[in-house]
Amino acid sequence: MREFDAKLFMKKKHEIAEAPFYDEALKRLSWVDIVEGKLYIMGENGEVSMHDFGQMIGAAVPVENGGFIVAAVDGLYSYKDGLSEKICDLTKVYEPYQRSNDAKMDPEGRLWFGSTVFDGKHEDYGNLFSYEDGKIVCRQANTRLSNGMAWNKTADKFYFSDSVEKKVFVYDYDRKSGDISNREVLFEVETGVPDGMTIDEDDNLWVAIWGGSKLEHRDGRTGEKLGQINVPAKQVSSCCFYGSQNKLFITTAGVGLEGELEGCLFVCEM
Repeated sequence: MREFDAKLFMKKKHEIAEAPFYDEALKRLSWVDIVEGKLYIMGENGEVSMHDFGQMIGAAVPVENGGFIVAAVDGLYSYKDGLSEKICDLTKVYEPYQRSNDAKMDPEGRLWFGSTVFDGKHEDYGNLFSYEDGKIVCRQANTRLSNGMAWNKTADKFYFSDSVEKKVFVYDYDRKSGDISNREVLFEVETGVPDGMTIDEDDNLWVAIWGGSKLEHRDGRTGEKLGQINVPAKQVSSCCFYGSQNKLFITTAGVGLEGELEGCLFVCEM
């Protein structure tokens, strides 16, 4: 098993940094702070801009026009150059104590996003949805905490982590319809819980382990653990490849923790 050590990328503490993306066309990194409701964008020159949405946001997913689709509490928003517009109302889809969590685009450009409870009073539950052309489809009902999503290169497999279940699932995926079926447990996490994830060119997963101070490298076919990245922060939340594609950008959360590097951003060269 191969082990790597992550290094500090930015010593800025976040409540819950999440949803990292690298836009290859614009050479641009982005991530959100869920609790603070902020989207951060780092350009090729290293300068960082920030937009405050005034409510919690689960993810901001890059789109072709250089903007983002943002999954928030009350809706989905389009955002570009400081301007945001609600494109889908979620107030009749979510309960009043639910919000959006992680989100990704599938190979056909559908937005996938999950709902979760945020009030600390209700039991964790939600659903996994997709959004396309103004239509919302529930793809997996009765999730607990929707998190990392990924698709393999041939677009016939879909990966999904449910953090409360401590499991990463694999489905058969129909690219044309977006349907998922034949859910199986790919692997279960023993220490910590699976959070955000990304997939590499070999169709293997890199899964953030919240509460585990690490990312786990898992075989996308068998779930076997191939290696890990040690992170000097406890609540590792997500990751993405960026730049020359041999680096992993890693987000963490500092909420409820006082350590010097909790909630900071990290990088690991592979």
